[in-house]
Amino acid sequence: MTGKDLLLHAIARLRAAGIENAAGDARVLLAHAIKVPHDRLLLHLDDLTLPSDLESLNFLVDARIRRQPVSQIVGTRLFWGRRFRVTPDVLDPRPETEVLVAAALEEPFRNVLDLGTGSGCILLSLLLDRPGSWGLGVELSDAAVSVAHANRRDYGMEGPMVLRRGSWYEPVEQQFDLIVSNPPYIAEAEMAGLAPEVRDWEPRMALTPGGDGLGAYRAIAAGAPRHLLPGGRILVEIGRTQAAAVSDLLAAAGFRSIRVVPDMDGRDRVISATNPPDREISP
Repeated sequence: MTGKDLLLHAIARLRAAGIENAAGDARVLLAHAIKVPHDRLLLHLDDLTLPSDLESLNFLVDARIRRQPVSQIVGTRLFWGRRFRVTPDVLDPRPETEVLVAAALEEPFRNVLDLGTGSGCILLSLLLDRPGSWGLGVELSDAAVSVAHANRRDYGMEGPMVLRRGSWYEPVEQQFDLIVSNPPYIAEAEMAGLAPEVRDWEPRMALTPGGDGLGAYRAIAAGAPRHLLPGGRILVEIGRTQAAAVSDLLAAAGFRSIRVVPDMDGRDRVISATNPPDREISP
């Protein structure tokens, strides 16, 4: 069998199982099975393969048919032009979250606090694009902290990137120029309607805080004045119906210049706000 034969075999199995992006997923899984870079797969489709390649591919396809996300199966996800390790212990980095990174990079910063850092992909993306800056990532899950440690090591960022385990601002002592977060924001009532790739495979604590989905924003907004320098910025990713509610929370906490940043599909994606330059840091 050639690489092309294996690819067609994988596509057919995935389509029969109702996988929406069968062809795209099959290409990623085949590249992983035969150990070639995804962007070089086309060059290897005419190569003869080994029986072990088919066995490996079938194992990967079986996992995808069980609706495990492709990123978890192959162990990495491309985000902001870089590869990051992904496991079932962290939220799968999504292209929409790149809007948060882009908005954060619109203005200079010396240090950044990432609340609920997960895999660390947001914080690492910011620090790697701002040489000389440093950041603190806070994460409640021990398993997720381990993934962030591995990603930090992969990019040689042990110095600029600090990781601490804890809930929101609990382990935070410093003040920052910038606070970012992609917190859990799915309402409890919406969980059952999620795609199985999300609902059954991603960590629940990274998806929903329970209740109306706004609990994390309440905690973030309440603690931000104590940890954001005057004139500093806060940016949070939101669900598509949460712009008004999250904006109101930040306004009630004294933030100004509140704006909604849309994603590429025009949906509300990020809320950006500024700490008043004349506000004293809360004790």
